[in-house]
Amino acid sequence: MTDSTGREAVAAVWRIESARIVGALARYTGDFVLAEDLAQEALAEALVNWPREGVPRNPAGWLLTVGRRRAIDGFRRRSALDARYAGIARELDEAPEADDQLWDPDRIDDDVLALIFVSCHPLLSREAQVALTLRVVGGLTSDEIARAFLVPAATVQARITRAKKTLGAAGVPFEVPPADERTARLGSVLSVVYLIFTEGSTASSGGDLIRFDLAGEARRLARVLTHLMPDESEVHSLAALLELTAARFPARTGADGEPVLLEDQDRRRWDRSAIERGRAELAQAMRVGRGLGYYGLQAAIAECHSVATDAGSTDWDRIVLLYEALGRLAPSPVVDLNRAVAVSMAQGPAAALILVDELVAAGSLTNSHLLPTVRGELLKRLGRTDAARVEFESAVRLCSNDRERTVLERKLAELG
Repeated sequence: MTDSTGREAVAAVWRIESARIVGALARYTGDFVLAEDLAQEALAEALVNWPREGVPRNPAGWLLTVGRRRAIDGFRRRSALDARYAGIARELDEAPEADDQLWDPDRIDDDVLALIFVSCHPLLSREAQVALTLRVVGGLTSDEIARAFLVPAATVQARITRAKKTLGAAGVPFEVPPADERTARLGSVLSVVYLIFTEGSTASSGGDLIRFDLAGEARRLARVLTHLMPDESEVHSLAALLELTAARFPARTGADGEPVLLEDQDRRRWDRSAIERGRAELAQAMRVGRGLGYYGLQAAIAECHSVATDAGSTDWDRIVLLYEALGRLAPSPVVDLNRAVAVSMAQGPAAALILVDELVAAGSLTNSHLLPTVRGELLKRLGRTDAARVEFESAVRLCSNDRERTVLERKLAELG
């Protein structure tokens, strides 16, 4: 086996199994922070051994065994200082050595679920939750996370280090929260997954509109959660929203990489399999829940788009109603702006402009290019070219994504 082949095998196994490995080590040691370090040490050893000796029969079990042995070695070195660790080391030393025995499929789901809840612990900042989740649950390296969010790798590493220190200092146990805490904490977990997908779906800055790896990782995490928490409606709703949104990815950019607006997309290029998965998840959310929540309402809106053959045949009246419900459930200027867009399609640009002007008067979204973009489009449709030009110029100044800015510049040029 060549070095490159061995490294590729290590990377593939790690991306798929890292959460289970870290989770199992955390269960063995009772220490989430230590488990993540042990898993990284096992990964480093695999990068040395596998290219030379070949990929083991049970790669995940091999990594788990190495991590476990590193834990035993560490506990023995510290046994004179801490009798509790010495006792854990004896228990681990007496456990089965075989990879297949270590890799207990009956315990994996609980381990991964606990790992997700620990990574999204409310003690951590949102930035730290995202970084830690992508690191220990998603298996991404600090460099990969840094590239995804366009920040220095040192910044990502610092966030992860601080997060681990915070969890360690607080003595956060490695466990799935009790039922009475789980629902309250689930919102944070879903929010982190949604944030990861949002950044992947429409990059906040940089030269690419979509970061497929980041959006794909969020979809994978959402699917994992549907298996781990099958009775939670919003878990299925989030999975539905991500699938239905990602279904449009193949048509969202042209051959040159520039964005294609929804009404101009070739819907034959939409991923029908993703649409069917999303609709199935939305149906399951409605079966297990009592009405749609924050993610469910957004998924229902996405479903309206997914079943329409073109923009003209879309059920815009239903979309307006869904946005109104979403605005009552989770008031937000972004929701109000999206409702205004739906109103413009259902009732015309004049009705929508009233709603947009209310957002302007309230001082909403002052640092976002979205508001002047929508207002410029409405003014253009009403024939108010000079006013539309001012809005598009403002949108160009505020937009930090290169691809989106190109589209705005084209709209500005079309005004003459």
